[in-house]
Amino acid sequence: MNRVDLALARFRQKPYMYNCAQTVCAAFGREDLVEPMAGCGGGRAPEGTCGALYGAMQVAPEKAAAILAAFSASCGASTCREIKGENRVPCQECVRRAATILVETGL
Repeated sequence: MNRVDLALARFRQKPYMYNCAQTVCAAFGREDLVEPMAGCGGGRAPEGTCGALYGAMQVAPEKAAAILAAFSASCGASTCREIKGENRVPCQECVRRAATILVETGL
C-alpha cells in the first residue's frame, strides 16, 4: 500500500480512528507525532491551519514552506475554515492532497 492510500486507510477508520493530522504523520512513519497531533484535527491546529497540512509540515519541517504553498494552491486555502467554507474540499481529500504533496517532495 502506498503512503497516500495508507493515510486514507487510517483516517477515521477502525482501529485507528485518527484525525487528519494524525493520519498524515502515521502514513509517513512518524508515529512519534501521532499523539501530539491528537488535538490538531477539525480546525484546531495552530492558527486554524488544516490538520492534514499541519501534519505534513510536521513530517517534513525543512520543506514546510513548499508544502504550504503546494497545499494552498491545490485547496485554495490553508485554514480549515476557509477550505470548508469557501472551497468545500472534504477532509478526506485534504488528507489525500497533503500526503500526495509529501510523496512528491521525495518522502
